[in-house]
Amino acid sequence: MIEINIKKIVESLIDTFLEAGKISLELRKKGLIKKIKSDNTPVSNGDLEVNKIITQKISKLNSTIPIISEETSENKFNNDLNDFWLIDPIDGTYDYINNLDQFTINAGLILDKKPAAGLIYAPAKNRMFYSYGNNSSFELIDRKQIKLGQSNNFNKNEIKFVSYSNKLKPEIETIHKKLNVKKFVRMKSSLKFCVIAAGEYDGYVAEPRACEWDIAAGHAILKHAGGSVTDFNGKEIFYGKKDFKNTSLILKSKNIL
Repeated sequence: MIEINIKKIVESLIDTFLEAGKISLELRKKGLIKKIKSDNTPVSNGDLEVNKIITQKISKLNSTIPIISEETSENKFNNDLNDFWLIDPIDGTYDYINNLDQFTINAGLILDKKPAAGLIYAPAKNRMFYSYGNNSSFELIDRKQIKLGQSNNFNKNEIKFVSYSNKLKPEIETIHKKLNVKKFVRMKSSLKFCVIAAGEYDGYVAEPRACEWDIAAGHAILKHAGGSVTDFNGKEIFYGKKDFKNTSLILKSKNIL
């Protein structure tokens, strides 16, 4: 495993994320140039510009760790990676191009196939989250570092989850019942990891879908806030899998572990 100063790298990236977020909103205000990718998903010049800003800064901070981004082909065919960055420059592109507010900018550092650090910024909500180790997960509010995992806003009789869809699939509904989930709210993008880490919601369940760059940063932030991310069988999730595809997911806040 590569020896680096994770805290220093993460803190050096915060202003870059804030600036990238500002640019993403400015480009949207001007009018985005949109295309459909080969996988039938949308991409915009905003996605690509944010990707350039984030990847260039990460490379400048440490050029020895490979970068895998949703929006580039570099390193995506390397199946033998232990230490690498996973970048999703705009998670929730639909929200981004449709003037909605849940889209996020993401970077997750993977060391020894496990999440070691994460940064997530939701520009339209002005919420910046980051982590760099156990018990070191934060939200930046008015330039002040607020520690995550400290929330007392928990009611075991009113467990509330977020969901990718308004209509639950039977397998997910079964898990909700086992966990005594009383209500759920639809939320897209990696913001769901952050609000669970912050104690605003208690968990999330998803069947295998999307890719590792969609979850790596959020996984680190939630884990470092004392929460957990496992598959449906309660097994730990590792990164660098074939085609960087996700397994099933169960997210839990610190409060319901």
